Amino acid sequence: MKHVLITGGSRGIGAAAVRAFSGAGYRVTFFYAKNHNAAREVAAATGAEALCCDVADPGAVRESVSHMAPVDVLVNNAGIAHYGLISQITEEEWTRLFAVNVGGVYHCVNAVLPAMLQKQRGCILNVASMWGQVGASCEAAYSATKGAVIALTKALAQELGPSGIRVNCVSPGVILTDMCAAVGQDTLDDLARQTPLGRNGTTADVASALLYLAEAEFITGQILPVNGGFVV
Repeated sequence: MKHVLITGGSRGIGAAAVRAFSGAGYRVTFFYAKNHNAAREVAAATGAEALCCDVADPGAVRESVSHMAPVDVLVNNAGIAHYGLISQITEEEWTRLFAVNVGGVYHCVNAVLPAMLQKQRGCILNVASMWGQVGASCEAAYSATKGAVIALTKALAQELGPSGIRVNCVSPGVILTDMCAAVGQDTLDDLARQTPLGRNGTTADVASALLYLAEAEFITGQILPVNGGFVV
């Protein structure tokens, strides 16, 4: 049974990914940062193991990974957002965004990589955003972090491919998660109208794309848009 580690697994896309991979027969471990109740509910519903771990803390990531079975599939989903003008974001907020959204990917990859290299096999999946591809006004910092994740995906695919390790990325569009809480319904409706498929995305849409990439043995270095055609 393959073992998958999913970061940010207690809510939103992460929780949907836990459900999808558990349902497909994977052994699932997931990290969460704060919401203990949500994590317990996801774990109870899926049989997955929940571990409280801040991916921005390299020591915590190393310690957590050292006590688990070797990871066959890593899903780097943990992320935070910031809405506002570039002049309004503080240095602390900017640093934290990069620490979680980019540093978290770096720490988790480094933690699971030795076992993957030893087996000469593995799969790393990163969750970016269409804003990392085209940028978004009032989300400059978030866009910058997700652009970095996309570039890192392409670089790692080339670096790790000869070792049998595939690296891919999903690039979600407007997905109805907690990150949309600050967005008004009128705006969400307008975004749905701008989407060729006529709706905003769901967490299940992204989870199914992650599961597909986990099992697509001849695909690496790719950015899979999950945006309903919003960005083509």
